[in-house]
Amino acid sequence: MTMKHRTPLPVLLLVVLAACSTARLQRADQAHDLMQFPKAERLYERALEHKEDRGARARLADSYRRHNALPEARKNYAKLDSVLPVTGDTALAYGEVLMGLGEHERASGLFLRVISQTPENSRAMDLYESTQGYKSFYLDSGRFFVNRLTLPGVVTAFGGTIYGKGLLVAGERELKDPKANPWNERSFLDLYYCESKTEVTWLPAMPLPGSVNGGYHEGPATVSADGRTLYFTRSNYVERKIQKDDRNTSHLKLFRARLDSSTGKWGDLRAFAYNGETWSTGHPALSTDGRTLYFASDRAGGFGGSDIWRCKDNGSGWSEPENLGPFVNTAGNELFPTVNGNALHFSSTAHNNMGGLDIFETHEQDGHWTQPVNLNAPINTPKDDFFFVLDSTSKAGYLSSDRDGLDQVYSFSMYEPMFYLEGIVMDEEDRLLPNTEVILSEIGTGEDNSMLTGPDGKFEFKLKANSDYSVRGSNKDMLTSTINVSTKGLTRSDTLHANIQLTTVKIGQAIAINNIYYDYDKWDIRVDAAVELDKLIRIFNDNPSMSFELGSHTDSRGGDLYNLVLSDARATSAVNYLIRHGVDPMRIVAKGYGEEVLVNDCGNGVKCTEEEHQANRRTQFTVTGVANLASSTSRP
Repeated sequence: MTMKHRTPLPVLLLVVLAACSTARLQRADQAHDLMQFPKAERLYERALEHKEDRGARARLADSYRRHNALPEARKNYAKLDSVLPVTGDTALAYGEVLMGLGEHERASGLFLRVISQTPENSRAMDLYESTQGYKSFYLDSGRFFVNRLTLPGVVTAFGGTIYGKGLLVAGERELKDPKANPWNERSFLDLYYCESKTEVTWLPAMPLPGSVNGGYHEGPATVSADGRTLYFTRSNYVERKIQKDDRNTSHLKLFRARLDSSTGKWGDLRAFAYNGETWSTGHPALSTDGRTLYFASDRAGGFGGSDIWRCKDNGSGWSEPENLGPFVNTAGNELFPTVNGNALHFSSTAHNNMGGLDIFETHEQDGHWTQPVNLNAPINTPKDDFFFVLDSTSKAGYLSSDRDGLDQVYSFSMYEPMFYLEGIVMDEEDRLLPNTEVILSEIGTGEDNSMLTGPDGKFEFKLKANSDYSVRGSNKDMLTSTINVSTKGLTRSDTLHANIQLTTVKIGQAIAINNIYYDYDKWDIRVDAAVELDKLIRIFNDNPSMSFELGSHTDSRGGDLYNLVLSDARATSAVNYLIRHGVDPMRIVAKGYGEEVLVNDCGNGVKCTEEEHQANRRTQFTVTGVANLASSTSRP
């Protein structure tokens, strides 16, 4: 072969390198699709050293993101975005990575980009709103003390279910051999029992005895109240062969195991009736009575991603799965349900979120789930936080998180939230009232605490958790007024606000209170009238030295004498209502005025609307006497 027929060596080298790069990208794509992310990352990095490829760069960023290597993911997403702005799911993923790194302002721009392209994207909207209010996640960060557990024998651990004298966890060991998990090149997950030695030290993790642990993943579990039934998550495999669908995806399944009391081993494994070959089912949680099984699944019929579902014990097995609905589930992923008393806790990548998975709390009321509440920092972080479990005190427990880089179990203790009440006392013209006595009374115990308002009319009290209070303001020559406040149902430290308005007493002048109205030609107390009369009862009880008149008025329709009799019946009806509710009859005078005192021009023969006539059918309250108060008394 002559020289002119030979391929130049540099060209031949380029051809060889291009072929190697193409083969490496093919192997990288295959590893990525098989979720062998560390292997995919190495192959993509080597291929991209020789030639930039936007698709490969995007999959490299995705591998790092799904492998939870967020700084590396951010670096590769940033390279993509600098050349050509990313859009759609790639922009959404980039924003989530930035949120996970605490870069909320940068993340918000990416979420806005997605929303501008697809306004119907509810997940992007939820995440954008989270970036706008992220500072609120830290307002009550002193409520919990969180501490990482050191569990010997496992390098990662999560899903700390209280069991025996310690915890049942899903854990991994370091394993540098061909049998390692290709996802992260550690061992596959197994269930371990970790026993507490002291408050801060733990004995080495021991694999759960029996046939629960197999050749692939065994994950989060829950144990029945009697300790004899175990529900756990497992990879879909038969013997040692992993099962995959036509998209080459292996799904999770839910299993039940029984404890053999004679051997102490778990066995008698049974698959959950509602597992599927094309969807995942796992993360079980039992209700307190054991008759409801909650779980996470991406089965059909959900709201997108993975949802929380439940089945109920119908006596012969579990009922058909029921989705918990749109208050709990979103277009994101809802995972890791746990039951703590009457509360359901779960984790979500959506809702009002700090980043990654956040832990939320919801309650079932009258067949409906309440709006989930983010547990905020330090329970949640911009990383993944999940599997929230309270101990028997309901003041402490365990959670799982990768906040320090790897999945670990953390203990937490809860401090009682701090509550304060702030308010202002004003008169009927909104003028501030200094030197006014304000009395805080704890309903139930009768414990009182009082103070005088300052020059600015302000008052402040410290409140107890889970308590009801009345707050009473009183000033000389003014009607005492009471309002109620409560800290029941509040779980976060907060300052409540309540303003008290006092009315100057003038004998012969009507009290400033909403009027009582009647239906035409009737004297029955309507529902809306009862509400207003209940307010009068409070005023009456707050001011024991006061006596007053109930003056009832009619409209002009009907005869004068008839209206006088009707108004007297209405006044008497109102008085009787008050007396039935404990008001002293010696302090009330009822008087009917008929149509003598109209509030508009709707006199005899004048055509008026029903609303105009209604304004005249009223009962008003007038102070007739106050002990030690002259008839002309008024505030300067």
